Amino acid sequence: MGSEGSSKVTIHVTGFKKFHGVFDNPTETIVSNLREFMEKKGFPKGLVLGSCSVLEVAGEGAVASLYQVLESAVTGLDVESLETGQVIWLHLGVNSGATKFAIENQAINEATFRSPDELGWKPQRVPIVPEDGCLSRTRETSLPVDEIVKALVNMGYEVMHSNNAGRFVCNYIYYHSLLFAERHKIKSIFVHVPLFYTINEEQQMNFVASLLEVLASLR
Repeated sequence: MGSEGSSKVTIHVTGFKKFHGVFDNPTETIVSNLREFMEKKGFPKGLVLGSCSVLEVAGEGAVASLYQVLESAVTGLDVESLETGQVIWLHLGVNSGATKFAIENQAINEATFRSPDELGWKPQRVPIVPEDGCLSRTRETSLPVDEIVKALVNMGYEVMHSNNAGRFVCNYIYYHSLLFAERHKIKSIFVHVPLFYTINEEQQMNFVASLLEVLASLR
């Protein structure tokens, strides 16, 4: 890793609202407070913090609003801007049973929700993007997950590489985001965080700040 020239990396961040079984979603708190936290901490060289959005925990019924959020990353950008800089979507979701952070390498074209989403949808073995074919179809991030994990571990965080983002809304959003990123020649990555009960808010805010630093240093 290392910075080259004076190019900037613009990182847009999303988190989620509450959902069934998780009434205090840490990612909503993180994303809501992230800009102020980074302004106090200081932005890493080359990083531009773009939008910070909190999404409804919903699949099909929230696709239109999801794409409005995703489109905000490329609206007004010309081809030259996309080629000389980088645009990254960083999606944060909670895994209530986790004890460490997980960098998700891929999403799978399957929606099988263990409980209804916040709009009442409960699909079972439904393709997220029917045009992509079978349920086992995967889309992978173009970012170097192993390199990101190694850098964060070296900073003292407990982080793992994951190839399974589940089959609930986190995976659903990630699959759409990876498809969008491929079409628009930008990048997308999803990170699962534990509950604040497991890793407290201050540690998680510092983790996300370090993650932004690592992402901004990638070339």
